[in-house]
Amino acid sequence: MDNTSHNPDQYLFDFRHLATHGRKKIGLLVGAGAPVSINVGEAEQYVSLIPNVLGLTQIVRDSLQAEYKEAFLAIEKDIENANIESVLSRVRALADVIGTSKIHGLDATDFEVLSKKICASIKEVVSKPLPSGDNPYSDIVSWINGINRSYAVEIFTTNYDLLFEEAMERVRSPYFDGFSGSKTGFFDPSSIANNDLPARWTRLWKLHGSIGWSRSPLGEIVRTPSDEGTSMVYPSHIKYDQTQSAPFSSLFERLKNFLSEPDTILIACGFSFADKHISAKLGECMSSNASAAILAFQFQNLSDERHAANVALRCPNMSLYCRDGAIINGIEAPWKLGDPPSKNWDLIREEYWQDNKFVLGDFKKFARFLAKSGGGKTKNASAALPEIASDE
Repeated sequence: MDNTSHNPDQYLFDFRHLATHGRKKIGLLVGAGAPVSINVGEAEQYVSLIPNVLGLTQIVRDSLQAEYKEAFLAIEKDIENANIESVLSRVRALADVIGTSKIHGLDATDFEVLSKKICASIKEVVSKPLPSGDNPYSDIVSWINGINRSYAVEIFTTNYDLLFEEAMERVRSPYFDGFSGSKTGFFDPSSIANNDLPARWTRLWKLHGSIGWSRSPLGEIVRTPSDEGTSMVYPSHIKYDQTQSAPFSSLFERLKNFLSEPDTILIACGFSFADKHISAKLGECMSSNASAAILAFQFQNLSDERHAANVALRCPNMSLYCRDGAIINGIEAPWKLGDPPSKNWDLIREEYWQDNKFVLGDFKKFARFLAKSGGGKTKNASAALPEIASDE
């Protein structure tokens, strides 16, 4: 970094205006950091509703027994910086190629069993219900519903859980996820391509599948009325091949089409950009459409968010906001507060600037900031925030 700095007040003033603008095409990109932000622990013990990749790896490891755990541990030793994603990829690769030969004490059939055990453990972890009362998912829905919109908000998420669905259904907020029907919902790609439902219907695109999906006897992916589904694209490198088939191809095409439209904003939070498939798609779209923009809110310092930083440094229409600094217009620099941009701005600053750090990379704080900015009702909202006059 050089002597240049970025003023968070300036950019959050603009962002708050953008977030309350009902005529903007806005999408959200939400990753695993979203459920991590919800604390379900007791007293001062922090326990995430759904853990991050490292936490999930530990849970899966502990769930295995006998020769399957021994093979899991052996594969971890063979892989540098191993986690559940890389281990599952290796397990599936071995299941495809070794046949009756044995590696780490297992043959191809055994590795197929291990793959299913890992996937069952992952499903159990992510099948958590949304906590009652105020929570960031409800805040996001409150923000969506609190503004009269010309275009629907589109939520793109790599998470398999049903937390967004629960949040919207609690307040009877309509949404469309690409499926139609109730008993056994069928996938309707034409509705995704046309995207002509009313703007008040939120679009919810599950890029890597859902615990609510399963395969029909004909081999088609359908949506089930409960969480009995099994057709998630689990976190392994094999997912890049699987996303080329229906319905994943249609969902990724929708992400591409959204970012190809003029004057669109994709706001990312809880997403690490470590997914090479999605990051490549985002970079491609940003390069081909200069009128689109990505605003990425990251939880860690700049030095710890290199996956996101690599995309932002290549694409000047992606802005990256981290705890200690930002990359804006391709310039990496630390934060430096400026003069308040409007009357009573100190009240707003408290929402995103705490302990001399930018904190909207925390999905919980990000969602609350949106809910307060957009006129959404929150039970624990502090003093009313000042309105920002529209320039249109």
